[in-house]
Amino acid sequence: MTAVAEVGPPVSPLLVAGLLLAAAEHLRVRDLPCPTVAQVIASTGASRSRAYELRDAVLAALPSLQQPVGRPPSPPREASPDKARALLSAVTTFLMDHPGCVYGGSERRRYTDAFRHFVIELRERHPDVELEHFADAVVLPLGTLKNWLGAGVGDADDEEADSGADATGTVQASAQVQVVLSCWETWSGSFGDFCKHVRDEQRVPFGRSLISDILLVHGKRRPQRRGGRSADERALRGAFETFFGGAEWVGDGSPIAVTINAERFVFNLELMVDAYSDGFVGMSIRDEEDGAAVTEALADGVATTGEAPLAVLLDNRPSNHTDEVDAALGDVTERIRATPFRPQNKAHCEGAFGLFQQSVPALDLRGTTPRDLAAQLLKLVAQTWARTLNHRSRVDRGGRSRVELYNKPVTAEQIDKARAALEERRKKQELARATLLARQNPTVRDLLDDAFARLALLDPDRHLRAAIARYPLDVIVDGLAIFEAKGRVGTLPPGVDARYLLGIVRNLGDEREGIAIAEELLRAHLDARDRMLAPLVHARDAAHADSPDLRERVLRFVDLALATERRIDRLFWLLAVADEINTHAKSDPAPLVATAARRVHTTHQVTRRERQDAVRAVVAHVVPLN
Repeated sequence: MTAVAEVGPPVSPLLVAGLLLAAAEHLRVRDLPCPTVAQVIASTGASRSRAYELRDAVLAALPSLQQPVGRPPSPPREASPDKARALLSAVTTFLMDHPGCVYGGSERRRYTDAFRHFVIELRERHPDVELEHFADAVVLPLGTLKNWLGAGVGDADDEEADSGADATGTVQASAQVQVVLSCWETWSGSFGDFCKHVRDEQRVPFGRSLISDILLVHGKRRPQRRGGRSADERALRGAFETFFGGAEWVGDGSPIAVTINAERFVFNLELMVDAYSDGFVGMSIRDEEDGAAVTEALADGVATTGEAPLAVLLDNRPSNHTDEVDAALGDVTERIRATPFRPQNKAHCEGAFGLFQQSVPALDLRGTTPRDLAAQLLKLVAQTWARTLNHRSRVDRGGRSRVELYNKPVTAEQIDKARAALEERRKKQELARATLLARQNPTVRDLLDDAFARLALLDPDRHLRAAIARYPLDVIVDGLAIFEAKGRVGTLPPGVDARYLLGIVRNLGDEREGIAIAEELLRAHLDARDRMLAPLVHARDAAHADSPDLRERVLRFVDLALATERRIDRLFWLLAVADEINTHAKSDPAPLVATAARRVHTTHQVTRRERQDAVRAVVAHVVPLN
């Protein structure tokens, strides 16, 4: 066996053979002189199979030899035992002084606003402790602590629903009532947890409603009520004017899911329903609700009935008002827009979709051509269902079917009267639109045109842009920013169009109007030295004197703003926050604004919407747009 020359420490000839074969791979790629396999085997005396095994091992080990420049990351420094003990002692003391501030089991714990604020302040006093060890010391999940420090908290924890029996009548056990009142004085947790604590720990057999009533009667707590419902929609029945079969059709679409071989497909079912007879005259099956779906359903309806209607009512989806749809309607059929926020305008289609969803079986099929089979089957089922209903007698229509109602003889006078009424309705809409466009600010119009083009939002008749342009410029700018931000992070609901943008702007406009009214009321009361606001002024002056530090003063005002339930009081304190920042931090207000925002978003005694409104109010007064 030929000896292998030693280079550095002694190495086995087999390993040298593997190394040379591994190097040959890179030499050939770079067109450098390279020994053959036979030369390597002859020089080292190694066996061919073993040399190849070692070559593969060398090649596999090469990536592990490449180390990044610099020192390897050091593990987080552990907190000293004294520091960890001090942190745990501070948390334990707070828990004992605030019973109920941490509640729940190991799977899901709940924390009060006071505990969140305490932990954040504790962290700011001990920034030298690594975050992981700080979380261990205060017995908090690391992710929860990071969320609090970044103010990236989610919605406020909902109170658990209680199924405890609600007592009725007057409270007879006065001792138990005193127990409830006494416990509430020192309670820091949620109301749902308090009710559970009263029943489980204090053995007071009161239900949630009775406990709420006791606290309300004694002035200890005022429950938050949900917003009331709108007026009864039944009062609007019969408001839709109809004429005769074929005078007006109503078109709308609805998503329908079909499953083939465990693969789910969603199609749009577009219906054309006669407004007078409720007959289903036309339909279309497409991938989405667009202009082509309207034209196909319209053409199907014409093929079914033999003639086009005098008018077609469509909702305000931009795809329903494109040139493609206008061409399909032609000169014979008028296009009528559904009245916004009046779902009863399309009750014919909405009711049809409801019946379809109730009667159609689960469309879960097996086949070899999934998508085509799914579309064809859905169309077949829908056609069979619609034709069956069209010939079914209706008790509410004198026993006549939809087909009989549709084919009811019509006089020329009825046709002329219906055509005139439909034309008058269309003219009123066009006149209102023209008036609205004439009142628009050219700058706002150009801004919306650019935004709609950039966001690829359909609005062929400019109806939505006209509606948005009614609002102030800063409201429109905020609405566009929110819409674009939601689109960028993927939180826009699927299939939304420009109507969603209009909803955002409308909500911001309503909110701004409410805030403006509250501000004017507040300013007027302050100017008149109204007695109702005098305590607020005194409280603000006292808090200002008690908190010489600017940061503490801002946080104090934030706490006072969120602790009150009256809107005007909350606005007073939020304006006090903005005034402090504007007066003492003109060069760089960002740190104080961030501190105030973090305090707001970690206060879960108010709703998520109220937290967002509070931050927006402060920012609007610190950095106004106009």
